[in-house]
Amino acid sequence: MTRTQPAGTPLGDDFHVYDTTLRDGAQREGISYSVTDKIAVARLLDSLGVGFVEGGWPGALPKDTEFFHRAAEGELELRHAALVAFGSTRRAGAKVDEDPQVRALLESRAPVVTLVAKSDRRHIERALRTDVAENCAMVADTVRHLVGEGRRVFLDAEHFFDGYAFDPDTSLRVLESAVQAGADVVVLCDTNGGQLPLQLAETVGEVAARTGFRLGIHCQDDTGCAVANSIAAVQAGATHVQCTANGYGERAGNADLFAVIGNLAAKLGMPVLPEEKLRELTRTSHALAEIANLAPDTHQAYVGQSTFAHKAGLHASAIKVDPELYNHIDPAVVGNGMRVLVTEMAGRASLELKGAELGIDLSAAPEAVTGAVRRVKELEARGWSFEAADASLELLLRGEMATATGADPVEAPFGLESYRVVLDHRSDGEVIAEATVKVHVAGERVIATAEGNGPVNALDAALREALVPHLPWLESVELADYKVRILTDARGTDAVTRVLVESRDGEEEWTTVGVHANIVEASWLALCDALVYKSARSSLATR
Repeated sequence: MTRTQPAGTPLGDDFHVYDTTLRDGAQREGISYSVTDKIAVARLLDSLGVGFVEGGWPGALPKDTEFFHRAAEGELELRHAALVAFGSTRRAGAKVDEDPQVRALLESRAPVVTLVAKSDRRHIERALRTDVAENCAMVADTVRHLVGEGRRVFLDAEHFFDGYAFDPDTSLRVLESAVQAGADVVVLCDTNGGQLPLQLAETVGEVAARTGFRLGIHCQDDTGCAVANSIAAVQAGATHVQCTANGYGERAGNADLFAVIGNLAAKLGMPVLPEEKLRELTRTSHALAEIANLAPDTHQAYVGQSTFAHKAGLHASAIKVDPELYNHIDPAVVGNGMRVLVTEMAGRASLELKGAELGIDLSAAPEAVTGAVRRVKELEARGWSFEAADASLELLLRGEMATATGADPVEAPFGLESYRVVLDHRSDGEVIAEATVKVHVAGERVIATAEGNGPVNALDAALREALVPHLPWLESVELADYKVRILTDARGTDAVTRVLVESRDGEEEWTTVGVHANIVEASWLALCDALVYKSARSSLATR
């Protein structure tokens, strides 16, 4: 038997981090990986340093069959991970060497095979419509056949915890049939996701004591406990843990690979990834979300954008003294970073920390801090929000610094005389917006008109037409995103509108905010802040 094991992982074959994103994770509603996507995902997981990457179910799904073929032909070269093919045991009453599903597993050329088998007597008798003896023979025959062909075999004992609670002897008999036939690991699956950590850990410990087998764990998240259950299983003796990237999976999902790795490494001191790879958790999580075409979860444990973001003034005061007081680990350990959010809850410490993050030293200008705190609270009371608008906040802080210290204020590179936007609903049903702006720039009065598919698009185009001849750097700035939120303090069309504008220039991205009862004016304020910010940053860079 070929004993394929993780390469370069500090714990070697003693502990397995096993990823099933490409099979179990792909069952999440809204995810549909192409074969090219699957190869990209496998490469990222291998680069992170997981021990095993389950590629899918060859023979059952055409895309998975193609994936394994392309991988075997050299399109996927894994440095750390072993590639795993997933499939079922032979059918009831069939010969293992004649079963097309088993043949497909061998034809995948994957060095490791994970077989799924029923371990709950109710499922054996009602779903498979066979008896326990034949089910165990199906397991043993298939494991023995694959091992004889040089494959390393793991067994996923489906519905194990429910089955063990109902009839423990049958569940253990299934495990025994796999191990005696040559399976290396028997994985206890909480298929319905209904377990809680204490009861699950008790079962894992009991099974380990009764069998002495090498145990793995596979948890679904239907109780919100998949990560906790996985860690509890490891602490109870499991040495093989199955997860999916970002917890993707059917129903409520699976145990999140990044939270499990974070807990094992940062909390239990287990070096489950190659050296320095722990710092790649955040980047890898976000990259895999992009491939899945899903927005990253900003509040995801360890790797979320907001995971180390602090809002309350009380927190900020403590963080200013010692960041470890309100962070359970150093965010850099997992490739993340700490942020301070500025809202109506902000105090002096929050703004000083945020200023330092933005490159503004407020500590020497207490009057500026006082003014900034007052100004932020006033604006937030009127609907403004600076949590996601660092560029607008930076302009506010620089303005307060200028007032307090007498330094040169941040000046807009143009002055507005007026703007006008009209909508033209044409006879063919097309709606065109036309905007005219009158501005003063570089000592000249400039008038420009442009059309757009909406009032904000037209206004942006007209402003650019007026300014680009005098401000060449504006050509590199583009509108990357535009978000509108209707605030609920007022009703219907009287409601106040908040607009967030995200801009970029090829080097950085920045977000600005505007608030007004009129959506066009709110958009104008955000657009103006975006250009003032870019102008100010350019001026600072040339000093």
